[in-house]
Amino acid sequence: MQHHVIIVAGGSGARMQTAVPKQFLLLNGLPVLMHTIAKFYSALPDAPLILVLPQEHLLLWEDLRVEHAFHIPHRVVEGGQTRFHSVKNGLAYVQEGWVAVHDGVRPLVSSETILRSFEAAQKTGAAVPVLLVNESTREVLPDGNNAALNRTALRTVQTPQCFDALKLKQAFEQEYSSLFTDDASVMEAAGFRITLVEGNAENIKITRPVDLLLAELLLKNLE
Repeated sequence: MQHHVIIVAGGSGARMQTAVPKQFLLLNGLPVLMHTIAKFYSALPDAPLILVLPQEHLLLWEDLRVEHAFHIPHRVVEGGQTRFHSVKNGLAYVQEGWVAVHDGVRPLVSSETILRSFEAAQKTGAAVPVLLVNESTREVLPDGNNAALNRTALRTVQTPQCFDALKLKQAFEQEYSSLFTDDASVMEAAGFRITLVEGNAENIKITRPVDLLLAELLLKNLE
């Protein structure tokens, strides 16, 4: 059955302290988003790629695509008010099969993580890449106190999050909730079970200036 990829890129430059949205900042000479798309094209060259962008970024993306002679085929879809609504807009162009949803500002996802996530989803219906938590963690309680958590029971979550496409479309028919922090939380709220698979440590999310510097170093070492 067909594999599909939805890449969501609706961020701003607020935390990056730049006027340019983070997904369009240059990373080794190319916009971050182009590296991300290229990763999926390399891993799954026959999978349709759907890029979801805010309406105000559509012309900027087209200008960048021409400037950098970026020819990897993909469909551009206008995003919505929240990430939930943006993913739902992308899902309108997916029928049956398997679909991955990925953050546009995670340009260092490995082919192994992509394929591993899809393979697990094909077995269980929903798979999410995660990493072990290496640092001590504490929970801030409603009364203002805080308490240590057992980090061995915790995982940090990455993308791509991969799903049976029909089940994901079904999950996105429910009413939006501010508790939906990712696609797995949407599926979970709809009653589906999530399988965890190993992610890759380089698959960082670029949100702050230090992340872009780290991505530059990692990309050079991976080349």
